[in-house]
Formats: sequence, C-alpha cells, structure tokens
Amino acid sequence: MPTLSPSNVYDLAYKALLHHGADHAAADSFATSIRATEEMGISSHGLMYLPIYCQHLDCGKVNRAAKPSLETQSATSFRANADNGFAHPAIDLGFAELIPAAKEHGIAALAVHQSYNCGVLGYHVERLANAGLVGLGFTNAPASIAPIGGRTPVIGTNPFALAVPSSENEAAFVIDQSASTIAKSEIMKRSRAGESIPEGWAFDAEGNPTTDPDVALKGSMAPSGGYKGFGTGLLVEVFAAMLSGATLGKDASPFSGTAGGPPATGQFFIALNPETFSGGMFGGNLEGLCAAIEGQDGARLPGSRRKKFRDDQGTIEIPETLAETINKLME
Repeated sequence: MPTLSPSNVYDLAYKALLHHGADHAAADSFATSIRATEEMGISSHGLMYLPIYCQHLDCGKVNRAAKPSLETQSATSFRANADNGFAHPAIDLGFAELIPAAKEHGIAALAVHQSYNCGVLGYHVERLANAGLVGLGFTNAPASIAPIGGRTPVIGTNPFALAVPSSENEAAFVIDQSASTIAKSEIMKRSRAGESIPEGWAFDAEGNPTTDPDVALKGSMAPSGGYKGFGTGLLVEVFAAMLSGATLGKDASPFSGTAGGPPATGQFFIALNPETFSGGMFGGNLEGLCAAIEGQDGARLPGSRRKKFRDDQGTIEIPETLAETINKLME
C-alpha cells in the first residue's frame, strides 16, 4: 500500500480540489479536515471521498463560486449561508464569531444552511473543545433511514457529536455517532471492495435484512437501537434542517453520484462556556467521571481510539487503487 505523511494527504486533497475548481479558501479548509480525518484513522471519510467531492465540483452539486456569508441574528445567534458550496468554509466563518460569543455570554449557537456534507462531525466540535468550550453539533443528510414499521427512508444517518474540554483546552472525550447502526460510507466502502456487510446494518427495498452492500444502498439503513435510533435521527433533523432552514433529508439530493443539484443540507452547533453554568464544579466532575470510566479494565472514553491513532500516527496507508484514482483526478 502507498504510504503518505499527513502533509502528503493535505497536499493531495488541496491540489485535487483546486484542480476541479474549488477556490483556495474552500480547498484549504476541506483539505485540512481530510488530513485530520485520516490522522484519526477514519479512512471512510477521508481520501476515499475525495473523488466524489471532485465529481461534485465538476457536475455542479457543489458550487465552485460559492461565497459563504454570515448573518448575526443577536449577540449569541449566528446563521451561515454556505451558498451551496462546501460546508467547511461556512463553518469556519461561523466559528470565528461563535467561539468568542460563547466565551463572553456563556452560550452561543450557529446554524448553517445551503450546505453540504461536512465530513466527520466530531472534527468540528473538537475544535470548540480545543477553545475551552463544550461543543455540540448536528448535521442532516439525504434520506436513508425509514421510520419504524415503514420502508421509505425519510431521514439521513444524521450524526450528532459532543466534545468536552479538559483543563488543557483539548477534548477530554468526543462522542460522534449517527442515527444508523453504521455510517453509510462504511457500506459504500464494502461495496467498492466487493465485500459483504454484517446482517443488521441495512435492509433491502422491501424492508428485509441484507448482507449485500449494493442491495443495501438501494434500500435503507438500520437505525441504531431500533426506534431509539430513529428518534435520535429526528432530533438531529429538527436542529440541522428545521432550525437551520436547510433542506430536509427526504428532499435532499444524494451525497454520492451526480443525480440532482446541490443537496442544500444543514448543520447546527451550540457552544457553551462550562464555567458559566457549573459554579466551578465542571473540572472536578469531569475528572471524576473520566476516572470512573478509565479505571475499569477494558473501558475507554469515547473518541480515545481516534486520539490514540492520531498520537501514534506517523504515516497513513491508502489502497493502491485509491492512489491511482486520486492521481487521475489531477489529469
């Protein structure tokens, strides 16, 4: 397998996105997140998706000329318009106001609409934790989960993420989970590799369990925990789509392929200053909770695998076929 350094990953992503029409700011913001994603060991959301991002620049699902903008609704409320471009530059624009507002006022919120796939949601909320804030994020996606008892998908995998800051202003732990049993990108990854998927990940178009990833992609994803997972997905839909004024998952075009125009999905972020609300108890309670978890044999904090992978990672391996595909993106 070809071996890359994190800076190599950034360079490949940045140059490919520029080559397909993204401007400098968008290419830099997205390439930075792809590098971070690969460093966390989440290959399904890293370079693997780069050909799709470039394809979407070519076919117009992503607006090459996007100019993200920000409206200040109040001292603690912000609304970013991604202009049907990549989500990352709009989130960057919003975070520049969200972070200082939350530090000053204790809590602030950012809605993002006319947006796109934001990649790993935990990456974004971890940035809030690195600023000393509790970060909570929501993002909706094109419909892929049917309601309990139904067969037609109405919501996406709809992740939410929570990052909690330590006293060193880094994430003590990060929860990043979707409403589905597994991320849809993992099924796409198995499909490309010609591998089967475990039973319980997805259903066919008739609502029957399937282990065929291609059949699964034409059916629906299994919600995590049954009706509880579907409820989580609805919660995310309320924040990321309804409160943001973005397109509902049932009406959004796919994040893969060229069908449809821009998906125009949304994100929503809440940032909280822990000292504003906790009466000075936050740090001690956090230490006690983390110790109670990590003190048990075999137990670990959410996000610890990603952190260890990043801390231990010197190089990143990618499949030969992916390397060849990325090289062709430059032609």
